[in-house]
Amino acid sequence: MRKLIIQIPCFNEEQTLGVTLTALPRSVAGFDKVEWLIIDDGSTDDTVKVAKEHGVDHIVRFKHNQGLAKGFMAGIKKCLQQGADVIVNTDADNQYEAQDIPKLVQPILDQEAEYVIGIRPIAQTTHFSPLKKLLQKLGSWVVRKASKTRVPDAPCGFRAMSRGCAMQLNVYNNYTYTLETIIQAGHKNLSLSSVEIRTNEDLRPSRLFSSIPSYIKKSIVTIVRIFVVYQPFRFFMTIAAVLFGLGFSLGLRFIYFYLTGDGSGHLQSIVLAGVLMGMGFQTGLIAFIADLLAVNRELLEELRLNANLSNMAKLNTQMDKDEVKK
Repeated sequence: MRKLIIQIPCFNEEQTLGVTLTALPRSVAGFDKVEWLIIDDGSTDDTVKVAKEHGVDHIVRFKHNQGLAKGFMAGIKKCLQQGADVIVNTDADNQYEAQDIPKLVQPILDQEAEYVIGIRPIAQTTHFSPLKKLLQKLGSWVVRKASKTRVPDAPCGFRAMSRGCAMQLNVYNNYTYTLETIIQAGHKNLSLSSVEIRTNEDLRPSRLFSSIPSYIKKSIVTIVRIFVVYQPFRFFMTIAAVLFGLGFSLGLRFIYFYLTGDGSGHLQSIVLAGVLMGMGFQTGLIAFIADLLAVNRELLEELRLNANLSNMAKLNTQMDKDEVKK
């Protein structure tokens, strides 16, 4: 029996969750069962009550707000425990057209992809400011460079993943999962695909940022952190090369003036050159240390995957026994 679980991270979504759930399908071609799951990220309103009234099958609850990234991963873990073969993630504000879910999961059913990301019509989305559209494009470009993939709309939260893909994903930041999981998938050689999807009218302002300056700040921090975590050697060695190169250039400048008989007037150049070259050398050492830490992280992720595979095997065995009893 093939199962699809649609998960929705929620934080105080009583006003919009009902609209979102009403639009969700209860049957999708290629699946014997479709279930719904919400992650209640410490809501203080009636989000859970609305979910129960609309027949949600599974609820993951946090006592306090943990952030979108942790909510996403908690939902993935619960979906895997419930035996999901494919997981679809969507938003509680009904941003994404639920009727496009069959289209989103089709590449997985056809075994053409393990991770499918929606492509929003950003250029036609009127409630996105020009600056936000630019940042969306910049974020997608950075992700493509860091992950070596061709995902056009990396920040899109409307996505589907196979069980094998979901077991290999992890998120290290507390802001969002969208960019980081794509980079992980690229580094793990998981097959990614994108499909064009539709969006609905904006029902509420975005919860990820309170203002454009806040969005810019968080986007820059997220992008820099992506490079530090997933391209540590390249990131720190680039900085090292720049510092060492500047210092070396100043050193050559001092030598030139020294050989032409004017060295005494440029002692500050040789001092600054020594400082910059020293900083470059130290940053280069950090690059090697960071690279070793990245290798250690990959080994830990491999151990985590093996543990997940073992747990899933036990779960499948138990489910088979339960089916026999029935």
